[in-house]
Amino acid sequence: MRAAVVTAFNQPLEIKEVPIPEPGPGKIRVRLEASGLCHTDIHAARGDWPVKPALPFTPGHEGVGIVERAGEGVTAPAVGDRVAVPWLGFACGTCEYCITGWETLCEAQLNTGYAIDGGHAEYLVADARYVVRVPDGIAPAEAAPLTCAGVTTYKAVKVGGVTPGDRVAIFGIGGLGHLAQQYAQIFGGETIAVDVTEEKLALARQLGAAHTVNAADTDPVAAIEALGGADVAVVLAADPRVIEQAHASLRRGGRLILVSLPKDNAMSLPIFQTVLKGIRVIGSIVGTRADVAEVFRLHAAGRTEVLYETRKLEDINASIEDVLASRVPARLVLLP
Repeated sequence: MRAAVVTAFNQPLEIKEVPIPEPGPGKIRVRLEASGLCHTDIHAARGDWPVKPALPFTPGHEGVGIVERAGEGVTAPAVGDRVAVPWLGFACGTCEYCITGWETLCEAQLNTGYAIDGGHAEYLVADARYVVRVPDGIAPAEAAPLTCAGVTTYKAVKVGGVTPGDRVAIFGIGGLGHLAQQYAQIFGGETIAVDVTEEKLALARQLGAAHTVNAADTDPVAAIEALGGADVAVVLAADPRVIEQAHASLRRGGRLILVSLPKDNAMSLPIFQTVLKGIRVIGSIVGTRADVAEVFRLHAAGRTEVLYETRKLEDINASIEDVLASRVPARLVLLP
C-alpha cells in the first residue's frame, strides 16, 4: 500500500510502498476513504513538541474508511462498517480518568498518527474499541474533519460552559474555528469571530456570526470590550499573543479556553486581572468517543456544515505548505 511517511523531522514526507498491515487480536484493518490534514500532523512531522514520535511513522488522526478485516476477539464494528479513527487510539480503560468519562486524560493513552501509524495511507490498523461508527448519510470527506476538528472544538465549547446568551469569541476561523463557531451557536451563544483575513471572516458571517473582527487592522480587545466583553473566548490560533488578547477581551467571570498548542509552549497572563476579574483558564483536549458520536449525530441532523477541500495523498507536502501559508479557507482532506 501507499503511505505518507515521516522519515526525518523537518523534511518532506515520503510517499512509500509499505506492507498492508494485519490486524492482531482486538484490532481491525480499515481501508481508508478520506483522511483530514490537521495542524497537529504538521507539528508531528516537524518534531515540534517535547515528546516526539518515533521515526518512521505515518501521521493522520482524522481517518475514515471501511472495516475490511477484524482480528481475533472483535465483535464490533463489523466488516463493512464505515468508521472514524480519531486521535485517541488507545486508553487503558481502567484508570480513574477512563472510568469517569475523561479517557482523553488517560496517562497510558496512545495517539493515532503519533504513537500509532495513522490515516495518511491506504490502510491502517486500529483498536476496535476506540473507533467510532460513522452514521449513514455522512460522506467520508465530511466525516474526516469532524473526527478531530469537529470533536476538539465541540469539547471546547462544552468545557467552556457556553449557555444561551453568552458572548463567545472564537479566535481563529479556519478548519477548527468555523466548526467551533457553529457549536457555540448550537449552544445558544452570540458569536464573535476574530481572524486576520477577510475571506475567513466572510465565512464566519455566512455561518451566522453575530460580530466579526479583523485583527489585522482592528484591536480585537477594544472591539470586543465595546460589545461588553466576552463570556467565553476559545483560542484556536497557535500564537501566544492571541492568547493574551483573548484573555484581555473577557468580561468578569469569563472563561478562557485554550485549544491551540503554540510551539514555544509558553504564554504570559496577568495574575491581578485574572484573580480580580474571576477569570478561569481552562485547557481543552480532544473529546471522547462519546463526544465524537455526538458530533456525528449533530451533523447527520443537519445542524453543522463542514467546509473542506479534497487533495490527493501524494499532494500532502504541498498541502502542508498551503496550510502553513493560510491559503486554505478551512479543512483539507486527503484522498488515498
